[in-house]
Amino acid sequence: MTLYSVEELRTDIGEGRIDTVLVAFTDMQGRLQGKRIHAQFFLDSVLDHGTEGCNYLLAVDVDMNTVEGYAMSSWQSGYGDFMFDLDLATLRRLTWQPGTALIQCDLSWLDGRGPVRPSPRQVLAAVTERARAAGFEALAGTELEFIVFEDTYESAWDLGYRQLTPANRYNVDYSVLGGTKVEPLLRDIRNHMYAAGLTVESAKGECNLGQHEIAFKFDEVIRTADNHSVYKTGAKEIAAAHGKSLTFMAKYDEREGNSCHIHMSLRGTDGAIVFDNGPEDGSDRGAAGGTRTFDRFAAGILETMREFTLLYAPNINSYKRFQPGSFAPTAIAWGHDNRTCALRMVGHGAGLRLENRVPGGDVNPYLAMAGMLASGLYGIEQELELEPVFTGNAYLSDKPRVPTSMREARDLFASSTLARQFFGDDVVDHYVNYADIELTAFEGAVTDWERVRGFERL
Repeated sequence: MTLYSVEELRTDIGEGRIDTVLVAFTDMQGRLQGKRIHAQFFLDSVLDHGTEGCNYLLAVDVDMNTVEGYAMSSWQSGYGDFMFDLDLATLRRLTWQPGTALIQCDLSWLDGRGPVRPSPRQVLAAVTERARAAGFEALAGTELEFIVFEDTYESAWDLGYRQLTPANRYNVDYSVLGGTKVEPLLRDIRNHMYAAGLTVESAKGECNLGQHEIAFKFDEVIRTADNHSVYKTGAKEIAAAHGKSLTFMAKYDEREGNSCHIHMSLRGTDGAIVFDNGPEDGSDRGAAGGTRTFDRFAAGILETMREFTLLYAPNINSYKRFQPGSFAPTAIAWGHDNRTCALRMVGHGAGLRLENRVPGGDVNPYLAMAGMLASGLYGIEQELELEPVFTGNAYLSDKPRVPTSMREARDLFASSTLARQFFGDDVVDHYVNYADIELTAFEGAVTDWERVRGFERL
């Protein structure tokens, strides 16, 4: 469905239905950051000239602390501003925030140097331009899981996020009854997201206590990432309005983690189907049953999976989700509709696509899709051969595994020649520093696990 035009916004402001425009971008942690602007001032000034924000927004940790090591922003450089460049195609109403519209932005430097290249949206935009130059348009969908709690965010904070009450007390995977328990919240999220321009497909229960998933239709990759960011923030805000909380943490507890499976396919820039040319045409048939382009795209993703894992699993907690015998596969293999493989081939015809099952709910969608698209393009450019299909339980195989820790993933990404070729040294070094900051913070923290084991007994 179409979003919201500037003309509609002018009318709604003039008739008093909109009084606030939220101008935002997605930061390294995947959060919407920005400011609320009075609607009339937005029309009078910001619409034509944009607005600014402090460039420390891409150089802080999750607690918004200034940290060292970023080339783009520091105390030495004075923490100046960058421009919020409005993308008018993202303008939408936020019906769960009365009187509010949202517009998402790219970032650029005030001195005319051009885009802020390490900005997640710009990282993905650069790869999509490379795809278009090769004649391809990338489509993607994200399947994002979350866990709902009866506690408010404030009470969860006060409890130290311990002893929270899940919205369901047992496994409600595909359970209609279990979904009904949380339906007032799920229904509100679905309907508000539809009003914001997302195409809602369905909602279903998942395995962990209080765990659910709402699915949305695929779209062009940047549009999908934009929608993902809006949905993730909006779902939290709507949950708070219901007196509840929800988390997208990759691994909240010892039970099932929150995944974010990413489905991706290519079309020609003319709309042509390039992954499956139909059974009547065997001239370009690949080993997987699709085209050779499909095979090479999949081969590229498999070959780079280890060195790009930092883009799919960007936090310390991400790696806790990779548990044997879970639906978070670590075996770098591909299979036909095989959920034990990191890469799953699903669909047929125009719907033939690859599902990357490595990312968790904490993933930054722009960076993960940039990694997946870049590696697929690499496979096409290098005409890589796709390894034989894996059948059976990949957990029991001798296939290579994704990194088991952020430290290992950080080192692989830092030394990746392909990452530097596709994204540039400035982008790679920026996100390696992000990993270093997280690792330093975690390695200096004392956890509940250590206190329980060591307070009395050691």
